[in-house]
Amino acid sequence: MIDIRGCNVTIMVSDMDTAIKFYTEILGLTLKNRYGAHWADIVGPGITIGLHPSDQEISRSDNLQIGLSVSNLEQAIEKLENTGIKFKKSEGDNVQLSTFQDPDGNTLYLIQTEEYN
Repeated sequence: MIDIRGCNVTIMVSDMDTAIKFYTEILGLTLKNRYGAHWADIVGPGITIGLHPSDQEISRSDNLQIGLSVSNLEQAIEKLENTGIKFKKSEGDNVQLSTFQDPDGNTLYLIQTEEYN
């Protein structure tokens, strides 16, 4: 067994400053560390997101999504729509979900589960 001390999701970004602003100022997550234009650790409840500039063109892909649980989906959407974010809403059994994108087209979603009602 290896000694894993932490985990993160790495997101390749086209502009470090824009990505940090989106994840901290718009979504309200916390910038834990920044190493110039080479790397940034963004943290939130239960997640560490590593931002890394890409030396290649960023292409939109749906093979990675970041989920953010909220207690009031409509309220969270309203606040984020005021920043210009566009949402695609859907519902399932005991869950409400809305997807949106970061500045590089990466998919994120807000989710409200029955436990918050």
